[in-house]
Formats: sequence, structure tokens, C-alpha cells
Amino acid sequence: MKKKKLITSALPYVNNVPHLGNIIGCVLSADVYARFCRSRGYETLYICGTDEYGTATENKAREEGMTPREVCDKYHAIHAEIYRDFEISFDAFGRTSDPEQTDVAQEIFHDLDANGLISEHTSQRTYCEHDQMFLADRFVEGVCPKCGYEDARGDQCDNCGSLLDPESLINPHCKICKNPPVRRETTHLHLGLDKLQPRLQAWFDRSSTEGRWTRNAVTTTGGWLDRGLEARAITRDLKWGVPVPKQGFEGKVFYVWYDAPIGYISITAHHFDNWRDWWQKPDEVDLYQFMAKDNIPFHTIMFPASLIGSGRPWTLLHHINSTEYLNYEDTKFSKSRGIGVFGHDVRETGIHTDLWRFYLLLVRPENNDSAFNWAEFFERVNSDFLNNIGNLVNRTLVFLHKNFEGRIRDLPLPEEHQGFVTQVRAQLDKATAVLEEVKLRDGLREVLAAGAIGNKFFQDMKPWEKVKGDETDVAHAHATVSVLAYLVRSLAVALEPYMPATSARILGFLQLEDQTWEQVGRFEGLDGHAIRKPEILYPKMDPKFAEKLRKKFSGDAPQFGKFRIVVGEILSTRQHTDTLYVMSVDVGEETPRSIVAGLAKTYTQEQLQGRKVMVLANLAAAEISGQNSQGMVLVCRKRKKKDELLDGSPFKVGDVVEVDDQKVDHAEITIDVFKGAPFSVKDYQVLFDDQACRIGDQPLRTVELAGGKIR
Repeated sequence: MKKKKLITSALPYVNNVPHLGNIIGCVLSADVYARFCRSRGYETLYICGTDEYGTATENKAREEGMTPREVCDKYHAIHAEIYRDFEISFDAFGRTSDPEQTDVAQEIFHDLDANGLISEHTSQRTYCEHDQMFLADRFVEGVCPKCGYEDARGDQCDNCGSLLDPESLINPHCKICKNPPVRRETTHLHLGLDKLQPRLQAWFDRSSTEGRWTRNAVTTTGGWLDRGLEARAITRDLKWGVPVPKQGFEGKVFYVWYDAPIGYISITAHHFDNWRDWWQKPDEVDLYQFMAKDNIPFHTIMFPASLIGSGRPWTLLHHINSTEYLNYEDTKFSKSRGIGVFGHDVRETGIHTDLWRFYLLLVRPENNDSAFNWAEFFERVNSDFLNNIGNLVNRTLVFLHKNFEGRIRDLPLPEEHQGFVTQVRAQLDKATAVLEEVKLRDGLREVLAAGAIGNKFFQDMKPWEKVKGDETDVAHAHATVSVLAYLVRSLAVALEPYMPATSARILGFLQLEDQTWEQVGRFEGLDGHAIRKPEILYPKMDPKFAEKLRKKFSGDAPQFGKFRIVVGEILSTRQHTDTLYVMSVDVGEETPRSIVAGLAKTYTQEQLQGRKVMVLANLAAAEISGQNSQGMVLVCRKRKKKDELLDGSPFKVGDVVEVDDQKVDHAEITIDVFKGAPFSVKDYQVLFDDQACRIGDQPLRTVELAGGKIR
């Protein structure tokens, strides 16, 4: 009997919007394997959800003026939407704040306590007097005592990977207020990992071999066990979390390293009545867990120790698939600095999700850190997918549809065709074998190699020449594109774990449904079946667009949202110097603004009276020729020869100029900030960088000057 496949991906912390590295390291990788398992006929359950308890949520709630529950509701919905966009095929995407989390976490705790594995420890813990709270480990920062890294957290050093206690940091400070914390006495419950080490060691030796753990998981876990395990706290002084069900600890909750992995079980319990069939029948289920390398100890030490110590027959980890890190270009992802692509950015690029999936899986950081690179993204999609699979699908199906009414035939195969079938079956068998071993990147490469074999066969057989010959030649051409159509079916099925929408589209060309892995490598059974007219899968990706996106997500991209440009109406004008007017301009505020403008050589006062113009309204006030100017009237200038006021006549006073995808921050700016901004006019259209400026749906345009700079 085949064992069932229970698959999890590391629970993303609810407060964080996932970036591409988070997505490939966890949910996308697990999704590929889950889809493969379903196609292979395994009974499969893929579980994930948001990790919602802890200090980070409490602080986020404080920042946003919300309750922790409201914060979790908001960000859980964001995560769910992003994963839907990526077509992640969860069987359940849940939450650790659901009631089942409390039930299961407390049940396991009671078992551990009854088995003598829970002890009380009183110690000095970090406390912030400014914020009047004990600080969770991750909210204490300082210098790592192991490697000297200056930005280590109190739970872990991202530089050397050591798990830490906040008390061990050198020069610690509170992450929230930056003040140094003090130490205050508190009592917590500890789990006796030292007592569990012999059983954990025996399990590790067996599971890491039988389950073929990834190298970094074996190395990391072995290092922990070699150093010797110590009792570790499982409670914290917080409010937002699972309450500790023990007398004297009513005001405490469980610590995240104990609590969060139990979320896999509780989410299953929340969604499925038969959850114990998955989690308490270990002889019938293999557990596969996907994550990035920083999560390894929680899944190979902490979580299994809790389950083993409970004494119940829990399903323990069989295979861990832990990646290295995916970086962004030559740096790291940073939401605060605007560097890198985050989940919600993907849809806005207009690039099909399957192409993102393809590239991320092609550069999946399996043995070493890798990097997302825009130029490589576009080049690999074009060369490795479109010129290969896309080309094979199109040329094969177009030829079959045009010359043979789209009908596949199981004709007697010439020797060279039989050799091709044998070769491509062997290649597809390689793909199947490496996917069974959860080598996801290798699986994709083997599928692409099968496509390359198909393209070479098409070229070698020259069906475009054979179809012009005698009856034997025509049959040869028909046999060629028929076996290639079978290969296209195999490729569509084999690509489904990686590119589900693309797979469905190819199968749509073939007019086939409900295809499974049984069809991979099968070159029969469709005799007389008719396909429909195919279409181009995707257009070629333009390297110029790649460069545009690289700039946009580099952290250095110009931000239109810095500039508050509004429609104003000139109420009055007086001459100040030979070149300057002082104007009273209504911009929709309580009182008009006084603005000095160098328009006297271009416009008469009569021409300006009552005219609607565009005003840079958040420009810092400045003294110009002894007059205070409270903004700037914008013009289009062509080579210093002619100025044209930007026309506001189609709009209402106070209307605000916008562009697509802007991040608004209308803080006061200096004239130098404006001078460095990429405003221009092209073909009478006012642009910011290459984005059209508009008010509502109506573009902002010039009347006389077709091109120029905005000044």
C-alpha cells in the first residue's frame, strides 16, 4: 500500500508580506511536490497557514491602532490573496489563532508535563522599562557573542545561524524604542530537551537517512545534537498567544518555537474531521516539510522533541526540504527600502504568474544561495521555455492542425521514430525519478531536456518537406507530428506541478482533460483524436521591460508619490520685476497661496487672470526676490526657448495629479528634489519617468508643445 503524503510549508509570520525568496523557499516548492504527488496517485494533503501569535503581532497592532485579532485578519487575507495569485494548491490554508491551536498545544503540553519533561526555571529576563513589557527574543537586538555580527536578534543570529538567548547579546537594545533593556526576574516553564536527546538522536539517525534529508538540514541538526541539547523555555510573558494551562502561570502564553509548528496539526484539525488519520497513524503517512534554512532547528529539534516527548504516536518528519536563501540582484530584499519584488508586486508587473513560477523554480537555491536577476529572468524564460517548450508546442500542433486536420494517428513507426520514443521515455523517466526524490529544480531541468529532444527530432525529420512528397512521405510526416503531439501531452502533464495554468492551456489545445502522470511517456491511445487550433503560449519578453522593472524595484526608483501636484486657479497677478509675477492662486484650501513665477516674459497679466494651472503644492516655501512663494506653477519648457503653462482647464480646483502604482508621501520637499525628478512631455502627454500623469481617468496634456521638460 502506498503511504499517504502529508506536506507542509513553513508557516509565514502573519505580519510580513512575503517576498520572492519567502515564496520559493516555502509555499511554491511545497506546491510543486504536492501537485506531483496528486498526479502520481498518492493520497496527498498540503497544509499551511499564517503564524499569528507573539510579540510582533502585539506591536504591529499598537502601530496600526488595531487589536491583535484585527491585525491578523488583515494580514492573513493579504497572504491568502498572494498565494492565490501564485496558484498555490493548499488543501487547507489556516491560522494558528483558531481554537484548535489552543486545544492541540495544551493537549501536547499536558502529555509532556505528565511525562516529567516540564520544569520551572526562574531567571532574569530582558524587560523594557520604557515600553513596560518583557521583550520577546526577536525584539532584543545587539552584537552576536559568537561571531560579532552587529544586528543579531535575541533568538537567532542571521549571520552565523546560532540560536541565541537575548541575555547573551552584547550591547543589547529594545527593537521598538532602541533603549537598553534591564533584567527582571520571571519564572518560565522549560521542556527537557536534554532528557529527550537519546530518543531524538535515534529518530534523527533513521529519518535523515530514510527520508533523504537535504544536506543543510542534516548538517544543522547534527551540529545541534553534537553540541548537546539543553532544557529550553516554552513560555513567555505575553498576552496574545495560547494560554499556559498550569496553575501559577495563568498570565503567560506558549513561546513561538513550541507553539507555531503545532499549527500544522491544528490547521489540519480545523479543516478535517479525520485529522488524526494524518497525524496519529505514522505507519500510514510520510510527512514532508518545506522551508528555508533558518527554520531547520524548529522542525528537526523542537517540533519532533515535543511530539516524541508526548508519548503519543504522532506522525514525525520523514523528509525535510530546506533551501538556502534567494537574494535580490546583488543585495537583500528590503520592504522598508523598496528593494525587491514582494508578493503583491507580481500581479502589477503584468507578467503571467506561471513565468514567475518557472524562473523561481529554475534558480531555486537548493545547495547554495542564489539571486533573482531581472535580465536573467527574461532571458531564461525566452531561451529555456519559449524557444524550447513554447516552440515545440506551437510548431507541432500548428503543423498537425494545418496538414492533417488536427488528427493524431497511431501509425506504424519507422525505426528512427521508435528510437526517439525510447529516448524521450528515458528522459521523462529521469524527471519522474528526481521528483520522487523531491529534487524539484532537477525535475524541471529534465522536463526541459525532453522538450529539447523533441525540437531536435522535428528538425531532423523535416516534416515540412515530407508532407510535400508521396504517400509514404506524407505518412512519415504524420507519424512525426503524431509522436510529437504525444510528447506535448507528456510535457503538459509534467509541467503541471511547475506551471499549472500553462499546462492546462496546452492540454486545452490538445482538447484533453483530467490527465495524470500515467500519461507521461505514453505514446498511444489517441488514435484519431482531434486537437484544436493552437495559439502562441506567451509573447517573447522584452529586455527593455526587464530594465524598467529592475529600476522600479531597486529602491532607487523615482517616486511620483513624493510630489503633490494640484489644480489651481490664478485669482490675481501683479508685476514684481521684469521677469517675475506675484500671483494669488486658489488651490482648494481655505486661503489662496502667494506664488512667485517667472512668467512675465511669456504671458501677460490678462492672459493669466482666471487661468487654471498645475501647482507643486508641497514645495517648501521660499523667498524669491524678497517675496514669499508658497508653491510653484509648472510649465513645459522646450530648450529654454519657450514655456507653456500646464493646462488645468479640464479639471476642478484642488484636483490632484496621479500616476499608476504610486506610493503617496506628500511630505514637504525642496526644489532640488523636484529638479531631479523625471518629469517630461512626449507627444503632448505629461509623463513621470514613463508613466502617464492623469487626473482621474483623464490624461494631463499640453496644447502647444509636443515635447519638453517640466519646470
